[in-house]
Amino acid sequence: MNTENENAPGNARGVAPYENAPVRLDTKIAVLLREDLETWQRLNVTAFLVSGLGSVAPEVVGEPYEDADGTPYLPMFRQPVLVFEGTKEVLTAAHTRALSRALPRSLFTSDLFATGNDRDNRAAVRAVGVGALDLVGLAVYGPRNAVDKVLKGARMHP
Repeated sequence: MNTENENAPGNARGVAPYENAPVRLDTKIAVLLREDLETWQRLNVTAFLVSGLGSVAPEVVGEPYEDADGTPYLPMFRQPVLVFEGTKEVLTAAHTRALSRALPRSLFTSDLFATGNDRDNRAAVRAVGVGALDLVGLAVYGPRNAVDKVLKGARMHP
């Protein structure tokens, strides 16, 4: 009779059973893109939108990577970034919901395609009131349920 507890940490195999269990995080990182963007714009906007998240939510960033030869690499997010798309109206509604829930967020407006540096990007956003922003992308981070509510009407990016 085997009396070993397979659920005990450090069982005979030397591995805690929960070590290999899927990790379900209670937070979500999501990017919502306007559906009419060109491919290069989608990639550029996504990269810009998520770039600041680690500075306001450092818990989303994991440990640095290292290959078998000891070459170091930068840390990345600990969780997937889910990418969605929607119409201009869906994006505007999502922005309003993200603001009302006070979720950490970043935005990208159509004006930013015409600027070439960070100072001009910030000036372009600052020049437009919240209700008149021509949004092409929005990133949000927060509790899964809250982010899901913000994204209502959006669909997963193909």
